Amino acid sequence: MSKLSRDDILKLAQLSRLALTDDEVDEFAGEMSEILQYVEQLKNVDVKDLEPTSQVTGLTNVMRQDEVIDYGYKPEELLQNLPDQQDGQIKVRKVLG
Repeated sequence: MSKLSRDDILKLAQLSRLALTDDEVDEFAGEMSEILQYVEQLKNVDVKDLEPTSQVTGLTNVMRQDEVIDYGYKPEELLQNLPDQQDGQIKVRKVLG
């Protein structure tokens, strides 16, 4: 299946709910046929001696432990800098109507 016909492209466009012009149908037929030819090439590559790869950068897990850091401020002191607060929380205007 290396060449897609106009009917194939029109069927794909219909399934995708796309409205294509005649020029677009011809353009996509050529482009998608090239993509399918490339995939066909990839299917013929011998990979039997290659190990599966999940990532290639060599990075390891960079997560760190959560630690509580005391910066010397109490929440009440920080809330004093706000224009408005209520019950120890930041009070903001309503965002959604």
